[in-house]
This record gives sequence, structure tokens and C-alpha cells, in this order.
Amino acid sequence: MKRILIVDDQDAIRKMLRLTLSGQYELHEAADTSEAWEALRRLRPDAVILDIMMPGELDGYQLCEKLRTDRELRGTHVVMVTARGQEADRQRGMAAGADAYFVKPFSPLALTRHLDSTLFG
Repeated sequence: MKRILIVDDQDAIRKMLRLTLSGQYELHEAADTSEAWEALRRLRPDAVILDIMMPGELDGYQLCEKLRTDRELRGTHVVMVTARGQEADRQRGMAAGADAYFVKPFSPLALTRHLDSTLFG
């Protein structure tokens, strides 16, 4: 079963993603980027769903950049799911190494389709 790490400081978003994706994936969660980095190193997920604006030392952009420079994690599929919907935000996310960018509120069905097509080809 493919493993996904959900990184968002909002419980409601994590819950909605958990309900949407449960049964199809092995799901893990982190509420901040420090917790997320530890989970990434430990779990080595196939994909990470990553918010941008979170408490802690790093924001989602910085965590994505850090992930992309790590030899063991750089192949992880990164989907940014964020309230930051300006074109400049999307471009910054893609420049940081995101593979996909969804703006809140987003379609859980579209996210699921993206993950299914990416992770299962």
C-alpha cells in the first residue's frame, strides 16, 4: 500500500484528507514542519500533502526545498495544498519543488485522482 504523509496545522483539513484517502493509502499526519521532517525521515512516504503556512521554523516552501535536497527523499511526490492562491505563490511552490499545487478550498476528488494517477500510473 502506498504511504502518504499529510502535513497541515489545521485538524479539520487533516481529518477531511484522512476520510477522503483512507482505505486507499497508508496515511500518516504531522501538524508542523518539524514533526513532518521527522516523519519524512522515518517513514519515507511515496507522497506528501503539504500546507504552506504553518507554525514552526520552516514553512511549506522551505520544507519542500529541504526535501528536494535530501538524497533519500528527493523522489517523494509533493502536493502542496494551501490557501495561498496567487499565481506568484503557485510559481514559488513549483520552484521549491512541488509536483502539484491545489488551492483551498479544493476538490478532494481532484486530489485523489491526481494521487491515483501519479502513484499508480
